Order: sequence, then structure tokens, then C-alpha cells
Amino acid sequence: MRIVRYAVDGVRHYGEFEADDARIARFEGDPFTGLSPTGLVDEVSDVVVLPPLEAPRIFGFAYNYASHVDETDRELPEVPVCFMKPSTAVIGPDEAIVYPADGELVHFEGELVVVIGKRARHVKPSEAHEYILGYTCGNDVSDRIVQRRESAYGTLLIGKGQDTFAPLGPVIATGLDPSALRLTTRVNGAVTQAASTADLLLAVPDLVGYLSRHLTLLPGDAIMTGTPAGVGPIRPGDEVEVEIEGIGVLRNPVVAESL
Repeated sequence: MRIVRYAVDGVRHYGEFEADDARIARFEGDPFTGLSPTGLVDEVSDVVVLPPLEAPRIFGFAYNYASHVDETDRELPEVPVCFMKPSTAVIGPDEAIVYPADGELVHFEGELVVVIGKRARHVKPSEAHEYILGYTCGNDVSDRIVQRRESAYGTLLIGKGQDTFAPLGPVIATGLDPSALRLTTRVNGAVTQAASTADLLLAVPDLVGYLSRHLTLLPGDAIMTGTPAGVGPIRPGDEVEVEIEGIGVLRNPVVAESL
């Protein structure tokens, strides 16, 4: 399934894209407690596609592709490097990434995002798939100057967590094998990242196992699995696309902050 969260006349629904992506079969309920068909169909041209998750907890993993570790001139991490983004950072497809008024160097980071489907604690990697609802595309937008200043003191929040710094979407794709999905990021149509999730240092089951060993994962949590080499700057006027095989394209323009 390719589950989409959307609004019609201000009323929010979940649905499933039909084969031509021009229409959405509407459901009752939500993906975490159960979906049932309503028999209603909405034209995509009549809806607003929303972020696939409402106010998720977002867990991020840094330096989880060797290629990205190399481009940052670092050593491979000895332990998973984790951080969190606030739910207020989330935006959906075609919503604008806001470039901070005091920003100096803001980067895109295309990533596969895991969506947790049910409460998870002490999950074995071999059983992780039982707790995963599906997958979506993500962009771990990062203010590098702030990030470096924070990291020097062992913290990381503002550099990763500003409003609009967590685009997600366009759908939650279920039934995917996350072990070797093609990931492509484009800025203004030019390919900047091209990789496979086969190159993750810690694969999806290991990430779920690691987090759930130390804390409880909840339905609707999102795990950003890391970004491959090719990250780079964005500026107001740019358009960023993150495309992942089997999921679709997450597209966001970049605009200057208006104070």
C-alpha cells in the first residue's frame, strides 16, 4: 500500500493512491489502529497532501553511510550517533523549507525514513519488521554552522530542529524490503545524491533494535536512517527532491524567512 494523509475542505483523511496516482481511495480510521475502506474516492487535484505523520517523534542517525563519513573527513563511529528533531520541524510534500534569516550554510540530506507501527521495546533485529508500518522519504535539513557550534559542546538541537527542517512524504509505503532501495536527491533537477540503502552501516532492523533496547518506540515514530554522500547547500529559490524506490518523490521549495 501507499498510504497518503490528506485534507479535503479542511477535513483530514487517510487514503491509498490508486494506480494512476490521480485519485485516492478514502479510508476510515488511521494506519495505527486500523483502516477500513469507505467506498469514497477523491481526486488528487481536489486535495491537499499532508505530511504522512502528525506530530511524530523523529529519531535521526548520523554518519550511517560510509560515503558520508568519508566526505565529512571523520572516522567511522564506534557507536550509533543519534539525535532527535521536534515534531514542529515536520512539513509535507510541496511545503516550503524556510531558510533562516540568520542562516549561513544550510544543507539538504535525503534519507529513508522508517515509520513505527506499534509499541516496541527490546525488539530483536530479526523481529523488527513486525513493528514497522512502512517507509517514507525524508530530508534532514541542517544548519551546518549552528550544528558545528552545538556539537563542539556535545549537544545538537537547533542545527537540526528548526521549523520546516524535517520534510516527510509523500506516502507511507508498506510491504517494502528496505535492504536495497535506490535513493536519489536532486536540487533544481540536478542529481546530488545517488545511493542504495544496501550501503547503510546499520541496516533498518539494527536501528530499530538499537533504539528499542534503550527506549520505547511508539506508533507513529519516525526514524531517519542517515544520508549518503553528496549533501550540499540550498538557498532560497531552490527546489529539493528526494526520491526513493517504491515510495515516490518528496518535493519541497526553499524560501527565505520573513520576519
